[in-house]
Amino acid sequence: MYSNRRPTPARIRPIFMTLLGAALAASLPLSAQEVVELPGRDQRLDADFEEVFRVGALRGESWEMFGTVREVGFDAQGNLYVFDGLGSGVFGGEGLRVLVFDPSGNFVREFGSSGEGPGEFNRPAGYAVMRDGTTIVSDLGHRAYQIFDESGNFVRMVSTSDGPERVSISTGIMADPRGGAVIAANPGISISSSGFSASSTPPTSRPVLRVGLEGEVIETDTVADGWLPPRGEPGEGLPANIRVGDRSVNLGSMLGGLVMPSIFEPTLLAGVLPDGALVYSDSSAYALKVTPPDSRDVSRIISRPFRPEPVTDRIKEEYEEEQERRREEGGAPSGGGVVMFRSSSSSGGGGGSQPASMSFELPERSYFPELPVLRALFTTWEGRIWVRRRGDEPQSDGLIDVLTAGGDYVGTFREDATEMPDAFGPDGLAAFIELDDFDVERVVVRRLPAAIR
Repeated sequence: MYSNRRPTPARIRPIFMTLLGAALAASLPLSAQEVVELPGRDQRLDADFEEVFRVGALRGESWEMFGTVREVGFDAQGNLYVFDGLGSGVFGGEGLRVLVFDPSGNFVREFGSSGEGPGEFNRPAGYAVMRDGTTIVSDLGHRAYQIFDESGNFVRMVSTSDGPERVSISTGIMADPRGGAVIAANPGISISSSGFSASSTPPTSRPVLRVGLEGEVIETDTVADGWLPPRGEPGEGLPANIRVGDRSVNLGSMLGGLVMPSIFEPTLLAGVLPDGALVYSDSSAYALKVTPPDSRDVSRIISRPFRPEPVTDRIKEEYEEEQERRREEGGAPSGGGVVMFRSSSSSGGGGGSQPASMSFELPERSYFPELPVLRALFTTWEGRIWVRRRGDEPQSDGLIDVLTAGGDYVGTFREDATEMPDAFGPDGLAAFIELDDFDVERVVVRRLPAAIR
């Protein structure tokens, strides 16, 4: 177990100030930004949420029995959309269906099937529901974003490129409240005619993109330039001796432009506000950056006086021991690993997929010097910002703070008070993906009090 020790401010301050300065340097000059420093004393919030309904069961109708719930979302009418993955393969398994429930939890419709034709899913990876009920699915196999109307009817596909060469598609997307676009808080996966690949040019930032879907081909605008933590050389840390079946593959050469993140590196966290503005966190510090709609310029930085904890040799050793334990439980040799995946046949639709084994030697790990303060960030339909802080252990969940985009502190939930909602909706609706007593997935919809919506 990790100790509950707290480092002294003198130990933290040099590293923290260096990283925070680098993270803020990519934004506008500080004179053009409002810096809001919130108090460090937590004000307790009670999670007395009203339960509205729950769906998902061990036995029942087909729409009641979920496979793996990958995402949930709401439209402006309060209808719940459940993106249910069928199978356990790469990027969503061998299938996906979208289940729709009305505001009372009654089943409304189901749509979606696997295949290679328009409106059929072929490696779905990103999911979003627009305010008007339009459903967007980013599909790696089609190299496109698929659009379905409020009745679940397929409308069209928006290509990620107007040519057959390399294209990029985002695997994590959020609906733009203004419609016509999704927000992608990752650079996407690059796909060429020979499969997945990476750009030959290493990135210099972690952009947040607004992906326009109104034409035949996507149009992208950068709405934020997230700080990219220092990393190694391109291809460094990638296995060079991968065995796929009876073939040997050099992953470092194949993905030469890919720069591997370090262990404990701060994740780029982002959320969209009701007017289309963006709030994001890109460093190990407690610093939330707010950008106006359609602008990458940071107008406000919201912080609380919680500091990152240095990554000590003890933390590294305990992390390595945990990884070794997981490898032993999985039956993999201590010096390498075996990954199981499915490669689809040319017939499409997942039919005829054969399991294949991939073996490789694990590369030497690099570590980020600090444990980030924040682990998750979500925004509500009414404009509140929910952020999850790190717990006592390096990779544990801690308290949840509720803030406003204007820099007001609302309060904090204890670790055991509530989980972070998996989706927020209108009128204070929030959806939670949970496991019942039999480890069966279900979705519970609750209504939040007005102060924290």
